[in-house]
Amino acid sequence: MDFSIKAFDTKNTIASAKAGCVAVAVFENKKLSAAAKALDSAGEITAALKSGDITGKAGTTLLLRDVKGAAAERVLLVGLGSDETASEKSFASAVGAALKVFATLGASDAIIALPMEEVKERDVQWAIRNVVQSAHEAVFRTDGQKSKKDPAPTGVKKIALAVPNNAGTKLALAQAIAIANGMDLTKELGNLSANVCTPTYLADTAKKLGKEYKFDVEILDRKQLESLKMNSFLSVTNGSEQPPKFIVIKHMGGKAKDAPVVLVGKGITFDTGGISLKPGPGMDEMKYDMGGAASVLGTFRAIGEMNLKLNVIGVIAACENMPSGRATKPGDIVTSMSGLTIEILNTDAEGRLVLCDALTYAERFKPAAVIDIATLTGACIVALGHHNSGLFTRDDEAHEKLAAELLAAGKAASDTAWRLPIGELYNEQLKSNFADLANIGTPGGASCTAAAFLENFTRKYTWAHIDIAGTAWKSGGAKGATGRPVPLLSNFLINRA
Repeated sequence: MDFSIKAFDTKNTIASAKAGCVAVAVFENKKLSAAAKALDSAGEITAALKSGDITGKAGTTLLLRDVKGAAAERVLLVGLGSDETASEKSFASAVGAALKVFATLGASDAIIALPMEEVKERDVQWAIRNVVQSAHEAVFRTDGQKSKKDPAPTGVKKIALAVPNNAGTKLALAQAIAIANGMDLTKELGNLSANVCTPTYLADTAKKLGKEYKFDVEILDRKQLESLKMNSFLSVTNGSEQPPKFIVIKHMGGKAKDAPVVLVGKGITFDTGGISLKPGPGMDEMKYDMGGAASVLGTFRAIGEMNLKLNVIGVIAACENMPSGRATKPGDIVTSMSGLTIEILNTDAEGRLVLCDALTYAERFKPAAVIDIATLTGACIVALGHHNSGLFTRDDEAHEKLAAELLAAGKAASDTAWRLPIGELYNEQLKSNFADLANIGTPGGASCTAAAFLENFTRKYTWAHIDIAGTAWKSGGAKGATGRPVPLLSNFLINRA
């Protein structure tokens, strides 16, 4: 999908714009948007509204051909709701409806002339991002591993956005395209079957990104991990035939002396639970347990395309969690890279075991902030459902600031998070009679105890944990990776830059 900006004024009017289709807004109170009025010189749009052929309800559409006074071949009326200042939900519904119609047309290009500067509590930059990401979602394909591909999408391939053509809108469009491309990569990696998307595959993907965007990429293998004493990470991979990969990817777009932001991704490419075996139903979805790793790679794809002026380092601990004669057993005790010993009471609480060593490794970069991203706990879905990712940080001033930045970035990107607590009371639940920590807590607050476990390995820098167990993928008929939280992370990094 190609995108461009097309500004209109008294000399270059929407009525004179030649295109396969132009989408304009109408409202439930029978009023027309400014663009719709400009195309209604013969009264055809007003007549369509009065006839009841379109109600103006958000997401309703009516396609008109050969509208007198309009140079476009077709005019698509799109309902935007009851209020002439549309809500975010109404605008998103209208955009989605327009894109569905565009896909059915015998036209290759279209103009979206919805009132993008008049969305409640949003700016035109947000509207541009919404259109671009929705368009990417509409054409995203999941048939890469099918022997017979689904029918190729037809319809509109080029979309012009009717917004002012200035530095702000140009930058917003470029950023929107980069973030959407990053989300696509995250979704592609997540949807791949686990026999294809192995730890080695993730490492190779990082190498490809490195070549394309001039990232510095380093891949650590088992012997190097052993020399680093990453025994917690290695305990998870003991039962697997697939070799573990520890991926370090660097985008050094800022000043040489600037402390980097470090993104740490959980990369369990398949999680059986190990000896603490998961139930069979739904286990296929455990290919998505590398969603944190995929989101780090997708975010790097986005910031590479934007050439963001910021130092960002990605750290990905990638392996499988499998049962075998070599697999770690419940009750085993391992020594992490930090020196803390861990009693592994449940081998299905493996994400924190790979992340704790990755978080210790991050110390060497003297980071400005470290953010780990992980499909960590089913309890986060119980707490927040599939709408918000879980956000955890400490309560001091630096961490309050980081939390506020992340929450604001998520809200601005419509990729929201909700802050949940950690602290000493949750650490109390992690006590072990035999080791420094247990890898699971006593019952209650499982997402909080998981985050509290990680916090023990992050006390030398400013840190936040994002639990994306409920937001990284969808189940059921719409099964597939979502690309979250690439928009949140990208927006956070853009703001930092």
